[in-house]
Parts: sequence; C-alpha cells; structure tokens
Amino acid sequence: MKKTDLLHPTMEKYINTLKYERKLSQNTVLSYQNDLFSYKEFLKNKDPLKATKETIIEFMETLNHKSSTTKAHYFTVLQNFYLFCVEENFMSYNPCDFLYAPKIPKKLPNYLTYEEVDRILNIPLKTHYDYRTKAMLELLYATGMRVSELLSLKFSNINMQDELIRVEGKGSKERLIPFNETSKKYLSLYLESHRKYLLKPGKNYDELFLNNLGTPITRQGFYKLLKNICISCGIEKEVSPHVLRHSFATHLLNNGADLRVIQELLGHSSISTTQIYTHVSKEHMKEEYDSTQFREHLVSKEKE
Repeated sequence: MKKTDLLHPTMEKYINTLKYERKLSQNTVLSYQNDLFSYKEFLKNKDPLKATKETIIEFMETLNHKSSTTKAHYFTVLQNFYLFCVEENFMSYNPCDFLYAPKIPKKLPNYLTYEEVDRILNIPLKTHYDYRTKAMLELLYATGMRVSELLSLKFSNINMQDELIRVEGKGSKERLIPFNETSKKYLSLYLESHRKYLLKPGKNYDELFLNNLGTPITRQGFYKLLKNICISCGIEKEVSPHVLRHSFATHLLNNGADLRVIQELLGHSSISTTQIYTHVSKEHMKEEYDSTQFREHLVSKEKE
C-alpha cells in the first residue's frame, strides 16, 4: 500500500494539487508526502482539519532530535498544507499562523578549488562508461545544472550547433543554458561513438546518459560514481553533484560574472538565493589576501 493511500483525503487532494496543478518535481512532491504522512501518524485518529496551534507545537516538539533544516521543512509543509485548506474552504483558519519556523543556521555552500575540479574532470578514458562519465562531469561543471536536470536530459534538449541546452527546472520552469567547447567535445564524442555500446536489446531510452543495464542513470548511481572518482583522485572533501553546481557559480563570480546572469543560469527564482555566492566569493578573496600578506611577510623576513 502506498503512503498516499494512508493519508487523510484532504492531504491526498493537496498532494495531487502539487503534482498536477503546480507541477512540482517528483522529489519535492515525495518530500511533502513523507512529511504529511509523519504528521498523520502523530495525529493517530485525530482529524487534521481540527488541528490547533497547540497541535502544531506538540508535533514540532516531537522533532527536537532532528536537524534545524529538517524541522523547518516539516513546518513549511504544514504551513502550506493548511494554507491550501483555508484557500479551499476546508478550514477557516491556519493553525500555523503566528508560529515561527525553526531558524536554520546560515551555512556557506561548499565548493571546490580550480585544482580540485581539474582532478575530478581529468578521469582516465578507457571504457565506454568512462567517456559517458567524462561527458556528464564536463557538462555539470560547465552549466551548473542540478543533477536531476542532467540525468533527465534527452536528445531533444541539446542544440549542438548553438551550444545550448534546454532544461526543465523546479516548478517545470524551462531555461536555456550555454555550454562550452570542452563539454561539447566530450558530449559529442560520447553520443557519436560510445552511447550505442551502452544500449541493451529491447531497451530504448531517450535519456542521454545510461548505466550498465542500459537504463537511465539514477541519482544514487551518479552519486556513487562521483564518490569513487573523488576517492581515486585523493579528494577528501564530501563532494556531491551540488558541490559542482556551487563551484560553477563561485568560480563564475570570482571571474567577474554578473550576479543576475548567474541567477539565470542556475534557475533561481529569487536573486537572494544567488547572493549567497557573494559571501563565498568574499571568503575566497579574504583567504587570497591573507595568504598574500603571509607570503609578503616571509619575503620581508628574508630581506632582513
């Protein structure tokens, strides 16, 4: 039995609204569904449409062992669910009103140095799978795409002549992203000379990147690939596909790119989301300054 079958009917209606009307991504819908299921489990047989402010407070207190980010997500899900209930006249009030979401400590995104990116991109090219992985890594770093956007790419998304990729981001919003000559070179090489060897009899997928079963690579599969590459090239940082996205944005900013351009490339709906990279860039400049001052101090010592 699916979790949606165990949800309150109003919760099911809300999930279907997110899925079919608001067209949120599958991962987002699933995260909302899981949180609402946990909330219904907490309520037991109580009607969620009769919840009060105290109900929400009691539920949030059961999450004290979880991270601030997780608690904030639960609160957002409940707040939006009850907003939907009010808008649809299932309830006359939102029990989350006048309550504050848990504060999430501000954390600068992790990113890689230029040298670390080079080490990850320069994988040995021996097998058909190596060429596939090389094309994926080059494209991910050259465009700053989300990993979900990369893995869902189809032939119809690629315009080789104009070096543009059409991706469908969050909320089914489409955007065009340019890619560079290097990523074009390895993508062309993979598609023309190696992808055909990854195909399996009876299986025919439009997705560009296939695994050893001849089916589209999953997020988990790509995470595992990236982790093994980092181990083999001696990078001890925790590196996820999103870290490559952060690195793309940070390196663009460090090289003078306009923040609005980076916002468009990343597909951020708000410039405030993109502004986090200005803080990363400042940290980078400070490190460069400090190391320069240290070197100058050494030089002056040598002259004495």
